[in-house]
Amino acid sequence: MDARRTTVRDMRRANRSLLLTRIWLDGPLSRHELGQTTALSLASVSNLVGEMIGEGLVEEAGSVESDGGRPRVLLRVAPGYGYLVGADVGETRAQVELFDLSMTALAKAEYPICAAEPDPQDVATHLLRGLDAVIEQAGVDPAAVLGLGVAVSGTVERTADAVVHAQTLGWDGVPLGAMLRAGTDIPVHVDNGAKTLGQAEMWFGAGRGVRHAVIALVGSGVGACVVAGGVGYRGAHSSAGEWGHTTIVYGGRRCRCGNLGCLEAYVGAEGVLDRFRQANRGRPAAGGDEETAFGELLRATSRTAEKVLDETVGYLGAGVANLVNLFNPERVVLGGWAGLALGERYLPQIREATARHALRQPYAQTSIELCRLGPDAVAMGAATLPMARLLRDGGVPREPVARVLPRPRPVRGSRPRTR
Repeated sequence: MDARRTTVRDMRRANRSLLLTRIWLDGPLSRHELGQTTALSLASVSNLVGEMIGEGLVEEAGSVESDGGRPRVLLRVAPGYGYLVGADVGETRAQVELFDLSMTALAKAEYPICAAEPDPQDVATHLLRGLDAVIEQAGVDPAAVLGLGVAVSGTVERTADAVVHAQTLGWDGVPLGAMLRAGTDIPVHVDNGAKTLGQAEMWFGAGRGVRHAVIALVGSGVGACVVAGGVGYRGAHSSAGEWGHTTIVYGGRRCRCGNLGCLEAYVGAEGVLDRFRQANRGRPAAGGDEETAFGELLRATSRTAEKVLDETVGYLGAGVANLVNLFNPERVVLGGWAGLALGERYLPQIREATARHALRQPYAQTSIELCRLGPDAVAMGAATLPMARLLRDGGVPREPVARVLPRPRPVRGSRPRTR
C-alpha cells in the first residue's frame, strides 16, 4: 500500500514538473497547448494547473482567440512567487544578481578580486555580503529567495559540500558549498561557470531550438559547456568541458594551470594581454583593469596590436574547429565578456579561421553564433541552478510570504528574457 501511494505521488510530481517546465520555458501557454505538448489529458492539466494557481506559483496572463468557442486563457509562472540569486566568481570580481522568476534583474552587487589566487574564505565572504546586499536593494523577504546559485571556474564535485578544484586559482578541494551554507539558511547551489552559461543560453539564449551544441566561454579564462541530445555532458566526475586546457601549441606558452601550450594561454584575456605586452617591448595595453585594457587593445590601430589580434582570431578559430571535429554540434555559441568583445568585431574572421581547421562536412553542418544574453550571462546562468531544482520538483508548495515592502523594480537597463 505504501509503495503504491509513493508511486502515485511520484507520478503527480513528475507531471507537475513537466507542466511547470513547459510554462516557464515556453509560456505563456494555454491549457490546450499544454495538453498538446505534454501528452497529458486536459483533465490532468486542469487539475494540476489549478493546484499551482492556488499555490501562487502559476498565474493567468491574458487570453487568445480559439478556433471557435471561448478565448483560451494563457498561463505563466508568477514572477513574484519567489526570487533567484546568481553569482559569478570571475578572476577579477565577484558579481551577485537577484532575479524574479521571469529572469528580470532586480538588484546587483560587485566586489573586486585582486589576488591571482584569492583566499576561498574571502570569496565566500564577498558572496554572502552580496547575497544580503541584493536582497536589501530589491526589498524582498529573504524567505522568498529560492536559492543562491554560484558559478566558479574549475571542477565542482557534485556532493553536498560542492568541493571546488580550480587549478588556475590555486584551489585544491575547497568545500565552497559548505562554507556558504555555514553563513546562510538560503539553499546554495555551485557549478562551473561555463556550465551555468551553457544552461542559460540553451534555455533562453542562442542555444534554444538545438539539441547538440557547445557554448564556449572566453573571459580571463576559457571553458565550454557541451550539450548532447539536449543534456549537458559532464563526464565521469564533472570535469568535461575544460576546453581552455586543451593543447593548441605543443611546448608553447605557459598557462596559468602550469602546463604548456593551452588554448587559454592564447585566447583568454589575460593571455592575449600578456602576448601584446611581450610583442610591444614590455609596454602593456592602457587601462587600469583587465576588461578596460582588453577593450583598449581591440580599439588600438598599431601594427603590433593588429598582429596580436589576428593571431588571437586564428588560435580561437583553431580551438572552435577542435570543438566542431570532436562533438559535431549543430551550433557553437561564443560567450564570456572577452568572447563577446572579440566576436562583435571579428566573428566573420573567426568563422573563416574555424573553416580552415575543421573538417568540411561537420563545419558545413554547424553554425557559429554569439551569446545573446550579454556579458552577465554567467550570473544569470547561476541563478537558473535553484530554478532548475524548483522545476525538477514540480514547484514547492508553501505559504505565501507576507511582503510589507514595495514591489521590487527592475535594475536600470535590465530586461526580462525574450522568449
